[in-house]
Amino acid sequence: MFVLKNVGKLLFGSNSQESMIELPQGQLYLVRPLSPKGYSELIFKDAAVRIRRTGQDFQYQLVVQRVYEEGEAELLAEEEGEDAEIDALAAERDEKTFLLDEAVHFRIERRNRAETVLAWKDLSGDVGDLYEFVCDPSVQPAQVDAFERIAKQCQYERKYRKAHATASDADLRQFDFDDDEQPIPQASPIHSPLHSPILARSIESADAMFQLKGDAGLAHAGRESEEPEQQLQQQLQAEQQLNASPRPSHPKAPPAAPPQPEPVEILSHELAELHFFDFPSGSFVLRDASVAAQVSDIGGWNYWLHVASKDNEWLGIPVVADMNPVFNFEFLSFIFNQFTDDGSAYSWLLRFKDQDTLARFQEGLMQALWEQLNEQKWSKVKDRERQYVLDAFEDLKMDDAPIEEEEEETESERDETDDDRPASEHYDSDEEEEDVETQPNDDDVNSGLAVGYKHDRSFVVRGSKIGVFKHHPNNHLEFSTNISKVETPKGELFSPKKVMLHNEDRNMILQKDNDPHKLYRMDLEYGKVVDEWNVHEDIPVLEFAPENKFAQMTHEPTFLGVSKNALFRVDPRLSGTKLVDSQLKQYASKNDFSALSTTEKGYIAVASNKGDIRLFDRLGINAKTHIPALGEPIIGLDVSADGRWVLATCRTYLLLIDAMQKAGKNEGKLGFEKSFAADAKPQPRRLTLTPEHVAQFHYETGQGVSFTPARFNTSRTTEESSIITATGPYIIDWNLKKVVRGAKAPYIIKRYTENVKADDFKFGSDQNVIVALPNEVNMIGKNKLSRPTRESIAGDFQRLSTPRRSSGRIGTRQSGRYKLGKEDVVDSPY
Repeated sequence: MFVLKNVGKLLFGSNSQESMIELPQGQLYLVRPLSPKGYSELIFKDAAVRIRRTGQDFQYQLVVQRVYEEGEAELLAEEEGEDAEIDALAAERDEKTFLLDEAVHFRIERRNRAETVLAWKDLSGDVGDLYEFVCDPSVQPAQVDAFERIAKQCQYERKYRKAHATASDADLRQFDFDDDEQPIPQASPIHSPLHSPILARSIESADAMFQLKGDAGLAHAGRESEEPEQQLQQQLQAEQQLNASPRPSHPKAPPAAPPQPEPVEILSHELAELHFFDFPSGSFVLRDASVAAQVSDIGGWNYWLHVASKDNEWLGIPVVADMNPVFNFEFLSFIFNQFTDDGSAYSWLLRFKDQDTLARFQEGLMQALWEQLNEQKWSKVKDRERQYVLDAFEDLKMDDAPIEEEEEETESERDETDDDRPASEHYDSDEEEEDVETQPNDDDVNSGLAVGYKHDRSFVVRGSKIGVFKHHPNNHLEFSTNISKVETPKGELFSPKKVMLHNEDRNMILQKDNDPHKLYRMDLEYGKVVDEWNVHEDIPVLEFAPENKFAQMTHEPTFLGVSKNALFRVDPRLSGTKLVDSQLKQYASKNDFSALSTTEKGYIAVASNKGDIRLFDRLGINAKTHIPALGEPIIGLDVSADGRWVLATCRTYLLLIDAMQKAGKNEGKLGFEKSFAADAKPQPRRLTLTPEHVAQFHYETGQGVSFTPARFNTSRTTEESSIITATGPYIIDWNLKKVVRGAKAPYIIKRYTENVKADDFKFGSDQNVIVALPNEVNMIGKNKLSRPTRESIAGDFQRLSTPRRSSGRIGTRQSGRYKLGKEDVVDSPY
């Protein structure tokens, strides 16, 4: 049976959200001692705080939930009505959820007058912002002590990924942050210095904020007590010391450096500062003010980066693509990752004294990386191609970046609900019979995704089955039916390796894993394979693509294919073999082609496992433009409809290339149409996750970066604006305009509990993403993605709050929150 779990379900089941301990009464404040937004804000007048388990091992939440007075909840429910979407929003409004991590510096302060305050950092706010839970006097000290002990145990488990039973008292004391922080400021507005003209006036810049320290000595003694002024000065002094001397934290120490291999040749040797990325503080901290960074050839196409000082051997790592190198000449820095045998990941920064020193070091490291990937000497590479490679690894802006204001989504865009159509929501009491959560009963997982252009359908490959999903507005995906057996016309069952929609989305082209010389046509109206095509006896089909960007919306019968060293057209109308001999471009050498894509006009881009890209204006001729390789194999390729942008996917980075010529006799022409001048190759843009985020991804999942083929959003009426890809359990959406503008980390993310198998935009939109996980399929809105922070990387648990009503089936098929029942699992073809 082809089983896909319900589309709109929460990421984790509520059965894992067990409350471990609770303090039943208090008030929640957001305190901003240094912010012009106001000193203190009362979030919940009456609230309870608890520690709760999540669906992931060693992950816990600190949860503050509003407590209603008698009759208040019922009154609000009557005002809001019975709409389930409003219920969901109300549940979020009534609950604040925080990942219990040492980065929040959770601490407890017991004051005079029996007042107890729980405080933790607001990581999404400004520097110095705190959440404070002021306990009611009725809360017993023993309850607070137990709460503090369990909070430390949870932080220990999250940091070390093991049970706290083995933790000693000394191990738990590392989560005492009282000595590292200033005293917790008063939460109540009554005690705040809000009336002081120091904070009452507008603060225009960070510099003005730090000038407050000098102003704090002005005579205000007659207006308020001196205590708030002293607290303010303490906060400002602490803020000023942030850059000068980082606050103590408790990072996981980097491992000892292994022995330095004997170098065959030293490629680079420079002096620099060494900084280490500290996870708890979320910043780089200085470890050594003077180290020697050496890149050496150790033989056998292996290379080594060694960093040491007179007193310390700091690190030694092989130079490989996984180190994720990033050079920033503006800040004279080189940032990279280190992965150890025990599965840990670290991020380092080398800062050099000037640009010349950094350039020399870059030349040596890129030579090592190039030779390691290509097993070819750097000296044999042409000077122009060397510069192309060096430029791609720098933090550069594109030459033709538009100058425009920063685009921020409005609150209405970010807060819109998933389904705004009228829906008759009801709650079925027969939960056991009709609300069974069915697990797959086979060993297959979802492996492929094809998104319809002509009709609002998506097709998900799962073993020898294909699931069909219908698109509805506002992020709703309805499971329509299941093609339960994919068989050849001779009745042989097979699992499609590759699929492509064809002929107005009425057909699907399929390929078997073990027979690259044949393709199959499935008639989607009947749900079965009706044709078997023998493409060529000697030339295998490794990849295939539409005749042009939107060919699947038309009756165009032909399509394109590549083998290791050939590019050709396939015409199913031919008798015998289907390859068109007159439109075959075959190379004598093995170019090792790996991917192809087409524009709206039918221009063709072909990439290879060597990492280079060729641009053609038509079949059967030499490429107009050849774009050199950076080293890594290209596993996916996409092109914007107008041919302006070429997007290649490598395992650890994406490559964005502007194919528009900016100067010379071919100015304004695409590289598909006219060749670039020899000294004017297109400027590459290498899109990577920041090394800090790579290290945090690895810290959370134990996996390195491995991107799925990236794609632009596609539409007949609008230009491309976004890029979607995934790595491990993370969906990543890149903002194209911000990428072109050179913004730092121009992407947003969402984490799932399982690895993403395939992903693509819904046709005609850059706001809806279809995601295939191993056992479920979702359509999500871009408003569900967020900027990469410690909390979003660890997992967005904000929607894990227990709803105010438990229910059986939720809503109708037209609802964005429809929950599948037994009869919705289909086990038959159309």
